[in-house]
Amino acid sequence: MTTNPIRITVNARERVQAAPPRMSLLDWLRGLGLTGAKEGCAEGECGACAVLVARPDGGASVRWTAVNSCLPPAAALDGQEIVTAEGLADGADGLHPVQQEMAQRGGSQCGYCTPGFICSMAAEFYRPERRATGDDDADEGVDGSSGVSAPCGDSHGPNGFDLHALSGNLCRCTGYRPIRDAAYALGRPHPEDPLARRCASAAPAAATTSVAAEDGWFLRPATLAEALDRLAQDPETVVIAGATDLGVERNIRHARPRSLLAIDHLPELQAITWADDAVEIGAAATLSEIERTVSGRVPLVAQLLPQFASRLIRNSATLGGNLGTASPIGDAAPALLALDAELDLVSADGRRTVPLKDFFTGYRQTVRTAGELIRAVRIPLPLQPHTAFHKIAKRRFDDISSVAVAYAVTLRDGHVDDVRIGLGGVAATPLRALAAEDALRGREWTPATVDEAASVLRAEGTPMDDLRASADYRAEMLAQSLHRFLAEREDREDRPEEPVKEETRP
Repeated sequence: MTTNPIRITVNARERVQAAPPRMSLLDWLRGLGLTGAKEGCAEGECGACAVLVARPDGGASVRWTAVNSCLPPAAALDGQEIVTAEGLADGADGLHPVQQEMAQRGGSQCGYCTPGFICSMAAEFYRPERRATGDDDADEGVDGSSGVSAPCGDSHGPNGFDLHALSGNLCRCTGYRPIRDAAYALGRPHPEDPLARRCASAAPAAATTSVAAEDGWFLRPATLAEALDRLAQDPETVVIAGATDLGVERNIRHARPRSLLAIDHLPELQAITWADDAVEIGAAATLSEIERTVSGRVPLVAQLLPQFASRLIRNSATLGGNLGTASPIGDAAPALLALDAELDLVSADGRRTVPLKDFFTGYRQTVRTAGELIRAVRIPLPLQPHTAFHKIAKRRFDDISSVAVAYAVTLRDGHVDDVRIGLGGVAATPLRALAAEDALRGREWTPATVDEAASVLRAEGTPMDDLRASADYRAEMLAQSLHRFLAEREDREDRPEEPVKEETRP
């Protein structure tokens, strides 16, 4: 078997090593002797495998981003720059500030999860928007030892550390309080910190990669046209961007696709653009990028994304991937259905636009033909002013939905002028609750109207019994969700209404 070597800068040292097309980044790193990252779940749920990747952050700057190394193929990181837990510390100065705080505050017992926690914590340590919010700001030292351990407000410490940055990291023995204390004790990076200095220069350019072996191949093409040509030649090729689904399929269903086509670096699929009549989100833009650039201006997206998996997953996952899998319990589809989104599909034969409500045709089936890619998701503007996303799951965060419901409503003179309701988890496909919409549209927005419409909503879809919930429970949650939406609207009306942000181009 012949395999082309790949080049990845790991802990400031370029490594050139063969990587079979389906070898995970985690296995490739451990093959180099870097065994700090561990395989815990092999599905991106425990975080033991987390590492840092130097991602572009605007122009000529880097954002250190924590990702699961158990999910993507190593070849997908060809030409990129990675830091593992072993590479965080400066050899001359001992432990990294994150490692120092974790050690001082008892943030590790068995240590299996510790490298992953430390990499996620380091990504938040270097996050450029992180700002101290408490009175202890003046006492923080640049060496990272502020001595702050008490929480401030909800999930943010006085040092501005967002505890949700650690989501997707699971600890089974230490307990989370000492880990939180270590996170809230961090000050600002020292000006001479090597990783902080690295943020001031450009990230590595995307590499064109071709790895071939007897049992398959991996291609990271130079252009979208090349990607579409290859897909036309071999429609069975598995397309990946964040590869968060690929690793799960490999672990649970033992899937071993022969051919992989990486599209995460293609500019046409990464752009997020605003116009007077729509916002267009590239299918390969990561969910974390969408959070930073879209959430503040599209409230329903802002409600959706914090409930979508974990930060580690959102750092890699994409809307194109979530919609392309056509899962009936994918979180993005209900919200985008409520936003009346459209998909821009592209192939070697041309482009076409499909309303999302017409995209899903059956269980994990869509109108997308062989050789087509989702290029972008288009959300029409202006937005409906009253929105909500309700996710019913066994855990509050990082869990699969039992039911998901999204609302987008316009009220005029106390009546429902327009309404769209997107549903997930209650049928073989995500769907619009058309009967419930009709029961609301044109009616006075009152508890009586909502009660009638809730009975209609309860009967939408064809929910089933499974390990997550019974069919009756799912149906009842649909009805209760509409009552909850009414209560949320009444609560907001009791408080001063926040002005809707103008949709302007960045």
